[in-house]
Amino acid sequence: MQFSQLGLLPELLRAISEKGYSKTTAIQEKAIPAALTNQDVMASAQTGTGKTAAFVLPLLQQLTENRNNDKAQVRVLIITPTRELAAQIQDSVLTYGKYLQIKSVVVFGGVKINPQIHQLRRGTDILVATPGRLLDLVQQKVINLGKVSTLVLDEADRMLDMGFIPDIKRIQALIPATKRTLLFSATFSNEIRKLARSMLNKPLEIDVAPRNTTIETVSQKIHPVDKNTKSSLLIHLIKEQSWRQVLVFTRTKHGANRLVKALTKAGIRSDAIHGNKTQGARTRALAAFKNHKTDILVATDIAARGIDIIQLPLVVNFDLPNVAEDYVHRIGRTGRAGIEGSAVSLVSADEIKQLRDIERCIKMHLQRHEIEGFEPSQHLAESRSFSSPAPARINRSNNKARPRNRSGKNRSQLKTEHHSQSSQANSNGQSSTPVNHSRNRIRSFSPKPSTQRSRPSQAARSRVS
Repeated sequence: MQFSQLGLLPELLRAISEKGYSKTTAIQEKAIPAALTNQDVMASAQTGTGKTAAFVLPLLQQLTENRNNDKAQVRVLIITPTRELAAQIQDSVLTYGKYLQIKSVVVFGGVKINPQIHQLRRGTDILVATPGRLLDLVQQKVINLGKVSTLVLDEADRMLDMGFIPDIKRIQALIPATKRTLLFSATFSNEIRKLARSMLNKPLEIDVAPRNTTIETVSQKIHPVDKNTKSSLLIHLIKEQSWRQVLVFTRTKHGANRLVKALTKAGIRSDAIHGNKTQGARTRALAAFKNHKTDILVATDIAARGIDIIQLPLVVNFDLPNVAEDYVHRIGRTGRAGIEGSAVSLVSADEIKQLRDIERCIKMHLQRHEIEGFEPSQHLAESRSFSSPAPARINRSNNKARPRNRSGKNRSQLKTEHHSQSSQANSNGQSSTPVNHSRNRIRSFSPKPSTQRSRPSQAARSRVS
């Protein structure tokens, strides 16, 4: 569908056109008309499908059509779990709203609070915030949420994983009960549905992606290798195949640091992004990577959440995640918005359980390709058959992972690395063609009373947001 068919303002269409977009993605086609109504919306879509634009565009339109001279009051509140994702949402608001008289402010932790206070006192229509910093500002009586008409919860699944739901409940209590809520999530887990029933009023449910499926535009393969030679193999692949702009995932922060040290020693421009880094260091590392000043960005799962890099060609799993669903989020950093990408996993024999869990989760066998000179001492066994097997798509020309034109953690690990930032996660990625492989479904469900499971929030809030 063309954006021009959605009834958007000429100013919005102009900004969209200047970004080079004309056709909607699947989530945008379904979510934008829904969000232009006064109904609550619960939407799920895979990473990289234009989820941010799906709620930013209709919100900008509604704020413009319902002008309010009281700029001191926040009218739209967007909550997101990480600093990086908050900054990217703010960029989208500024990009799409460049021809509108809409004010927006972004607030998050890890940076000085006084400049944010100064911005807020000048007034804003849209506030983008992480939960912890928002509650700090409310406690200091800098923010009044009494006029909020729309609440957006982005990356709700990640907020749940990071223990933010108690904070979200506190924020909800500060907002008028008459507000409208838009909830966006990568998946509709049972916990997310419980959260939706407790916070949303008869929402339109939009689901454009089957649960736990990998994007069809991403080619996936495995290189079996001994654990102690992973670094050497990665260095070999980077140099042999001239890899540039590669996002590499490690399981731990210390592992990320060790890998960067090894890559740097080999003459490869690299940097790391994880929770032990200051916000300034993380921002600089991400900017250098986006500007091609470094070739390899090593990240932990939470720190990478929300990273949106145009035409990222390749993702490497240096370590497999402990949670199978995190594999889907990882490789969703590439192959975005219908453009092809590659995902390579370096797998040692001690990771066979994680590998089997991943293959079971995505319902496909990942093809093994041993690299000459790096053959493992222990064979990596094939996984058992699945109910709906499908071969992983690879680059048939030379069986090498080649960057194309585009571009785990368990709960205990999340607690130890809870101050890392990310995510989608999907930010404002868009495509010239809709995502055709998705399942499109819109329906309504009636809310039922539910008791939300409580998690410790103060520690997570002070360390993450």
